[in-house]
Amino acid sequence: MSEFVYRNGVLHAEQTPMTTIAENFGTPCYVYSRAAIEQNWRAFEEQLPAPHQACYAVKANSNLAVLQVLALMGAGFDVVSGGEIARVLQAGGDAGKIVFSGVGKSRSEIEYALDAGIAQFNVESSAELERISEIASARQLVARVSLRVNPDVDAKTHPYIATGLEANKFGIPMGEAMQTYRLAAGLPGLQVIGADCHIGSQLTEIEPFLDAMDRMLQLIDKLAAEGIQLTHLDMGGGLGVAYADEKPPAVADYIQALLGKLVDHPQLALYLEPGRAIVANAGVMLTRVEYIKESEKKDFVIVDAGMNDMLRPSLYQAFHEILNVREQSPSRSKPADIVGPVCETGDFLGHNRTITASAGDLLAVKSAGAYGFAMSSNYNTRVRPAELMVDGDQVHIIRQREQLEQLWQSEHLLP
Repeated sequence: MSEFVYRNGVLHAEQTPMTTIAENFGTPCYVYSRAAIEQNWRAFEEQLPAPHQACYAVKANSNLAVLQVLALMGAGFDVVSGGEIARVLQAGGDAGKIVFSGVGKSRSEIEYALDAGIAQFNVESSAELERISEIASARQLVARVSLRVNPDVDAKTHPYIATGLEANKFGIPMGEAMQTYRLAAGLPGLQVIGADCHIGSQLTEIEPFLDAMDRMLQLIDKLAAEGIQLTHLDMGGGLGVAYADEKPPAVADYIQALLGKLVDHPQLALYLEPGRAIVANAGVMLTRVEYIKESEKKDFVIVDAGMNDMLRPSLYQAFHEILNVREQSPSRSKPADIVGPVCETGDFLGHNRTITASAGDLLAVKSAGAYGFAMSSNYNTRVRPAELMVDGDQVHIIRQREQLEQLWQSEHLLP
């Protein structure tokens, strides 16, 4: 997180002090660095010259300004809903660079995607193939499809974000892949162009990717022997980031290892779908300490952000480093839990921390740019926080803090 550093004892986002951001925009709030997003994207883009390509996984952070920054850099986009397609288009993204993934695409979403002219569908079942074929044929269109195949590779990650095993809901089992491709090749309104897999998220080793790729290439060779020629292999996303002491491979090492597998398959382009690797460490969540509640064994640092604002610690037991915005020397003699105001025992941002903090202090929850605001909610009738984009010494509001009245504007009292 090179764009978030202490200067003169105060944490900055690029050239802007976090204290100034909190004073001007309040807390809690999400703060993103444009420079960090651009730097992270270039790391992928530079290693994937055409016909290879990267498509940003919109679900990680779908704010229009974040998508706009990436669209201006020529990014492709991996989406999982019709709403995400609409967001990409609203932000200036190219429909011809949109890949539509997900297991449960509705009829209306498929119709919308076809009418928008997206690049392709990543298809996850024979039933979905038949639906896309029916809709495309009725519209006298041809839908480009890539089949997501489950390679049954253990990604060695949290079970909620592992997606490559037969026990997971995602993808077509490898044992059924050949017959599903044969079905796709014979259906009207479809053009079969690729193979796709995604084995999980927050992977910090290259080997699971390479194992999955070996299995996918064996499948592609079998398909070619039957006359089904594919033009690309989509290896999904999943490259991890450093939340604590993880040591994920460098982007260049990861991509070059994958490209090395394609030496004997020069007809194939490599597609990747990074999300977390682009935005996680490009954002922090700012929160203010309300109270220090002391007890015999540990203290509770009670802040104004809760699990509705940042769900990952509660949902995944995820670790996020938490810093005092004003640089401190560790002085706490007993551990503290950083907890929020939501009425749940699971409402915490961090357990057993040695952070030095007092009531009124500002804390920064690091690595919050991915699956932070995107998974937020209004639980306990709490407004969702503002989102801000820092660009050098300028701060732009890219989402206003919600107002209470907005939370029930679509509800109605009984007559």
